[in-house]
Amino acid sequence: MTRKEEVRAALVDSGVTAVLRGVPEDQIVDVARAVHDGGVRALELTADAKRCSEQVAAVDRALEDTDAVVGVGTVMDPAAARNAIEAGAEFVLGPHLDEEIVEVCNRESVLCIPGIMTPTEAADAMAAGADMLKLFPASTVGPGHIGAIQGPLGDVPIMPTGGVSTDNVAEYFEAGAVAVGAGSALVDYEAIEDDDMDAVRESAAAFVEAVEDARR
Repeated sequence: MTRKEEVRAALVDSGVTAVLRGVPEDQIVDVARAVHDGGVRALELTADAKRCSEQVAAVDRALEDTDAVVGVGTVMDPAAARNAIEAGAEFVLGPHLDEEIVEVCNRESVLCIPGIMTPTEAADAMAAGADMLKLFPASTVGPGHIGAIQGPLGDVPIMPTGGVSTDNVAEYFEAGAVAVGAGSALVDYEAIEDDDMDAVRESAAAFVEAVEDARR
């Protein structure tokens, strides 16, 4: 199994990718550790964060002896994709489909998950060589949209993100999601402000438990 295949398996096995958006740089390592301790294997930092490359490298070092995989989201163009990969990102996500980003990732053997909404975008993404599809924002269309896409296109791997919570995560898995992405529904930002990493861990663990219950 290649490393790219291992990363894909980690995202699917974990069931949820934690989106660490807007976490202060001086807390990113502690937050990443707490979320991972809560049972989340896949951690997504965002390319629009200040000093994103340094943050990715720091989290990579902190979790290098664990089963965590670290990626970068909100990747808007090929240059950002290259920067993320050079920083150590093992998967790259975008809110949209840019076939040049997919090309960069495939050239570097890095998992690529572009954002899609329509069947046309989904088909174009898979034809370009995407590994998974990020249905974003999922809250706009709801769980039923997964089946609507998979109906004509087959069993394409879809990861809904944006509006997925412990209250509705089961509906997304029942609809055919292979994994989900979650930000504020998983990451307790009030606890981060209070520097309460135990609460951050507990919030992540609660989401992981909801995912596990949904997949039983």
